[in-house]
Amino acid sequence: MEQIKHFHIPVRGLSLHVAEIGLGPKVVLFLHGFPEIWYTWRHQMKAVADAGYRAIAIDFRGYGLSDQPPEPEEGTFMDLVEDVIGLLDALTIDKVFVVGKDFGAVPAYLVAVLHPQRVHGVVTLGVPFMLPGPSSFQADHFPRGFYVLRWQEPGRAEADFGRLDVKTVIRNIYILFSGSELPAANDNQEIMDLVDASTPLPTWFSEEDLAEYASLYEKSGFRYPLQVPYRTMTKDLGITNPKVEAPALLVIGEKDYILKFSGMEDYIRGGLVKYFVPNLDIAYIAEGGHFVHEQSPEKVNDLILSFLKKQEI
Repeated sequence: MEQIKHFHIPVRGLSLHVAEIGLGPKVVLFLHGFPEIWYTWRHQMKAVADAGYRAIAIDFRGYGLSDQPPEPEEGTFMDLVEDVIGLLDALTIDKVFVVGKDFGAVPAYLVAVLHPQRVHGVVTLGVPFMLPGPSSFQADHFPRGFYVLRWQEPGRAEADFGRLDVKTVIRNIYILFSGSELPAANDNQEIMDLVDASTPLPTWFSEEDLAEYASLYEKSGFRYPLQVPYRTMTKDLGITNPKVEAPALLVIGEKDYILKFSGMEDYIRGGLVKYFVPNLDIAYIAEGGHFVHEQSPEKVNDLILSFLKKQEI
């Protein structure tokens, strides 16, 4: 990791933390999910840099080493989209490949929808094209104790997380999200209660990895991450009939609990997602879970690099 350089850059009134490796003329921009941070892309950044690309990963505003916005509860996905464009402008980068994981897929695709001239192609892991808005996440399609519904309640996750240190919260979420079932609590439980303290970390996620994540979330806390994505995902962004014209790739693990979302499997496997992303290829990783890029980095790296090289032809 010592080859990756770190710096801060002013974007839209905030200082964003940037990690970078590689000097290639083509740029790959990585956008993390939750409970992730720039570090989640450590395997992919090195792989694309070794293949001749310039790899950039950021901590979103309100995450890790990036600044907190002045009014976190006002945040929406559009802030992340505008931050990406502001970052590209600040770094004088005309056009990029965008790679998004988990909720990072949302701004990745929205940049391609709203600023198509800035995007060579889009890769998303675990989450297909989804437009935030009232119909994007319907509560009656999920168990009452589903983690997203719990975390949308103001104060509930704060109280739940606040019983534990930050490192334990990240540990619990990583363990919970690594499973293949929808994470949901009973009426007499909170989400943190779903993980037994004796449960080991996934074999592909080390204590050193956990410590890196924890140190960054200890700096930022969870105030903004609970707003974006969870408490803003049903906010209408005013975008109608979106289309992603850029070539795209969706990589999804067959054991990712996201596939248990109501209608998700039909949306992906049935090809409905291609209404919004016509030039989409879909790759499945048989044993892959929600963190497929950390669990099977070589497979994911090969898929990403194959996609990038295909666009060079």
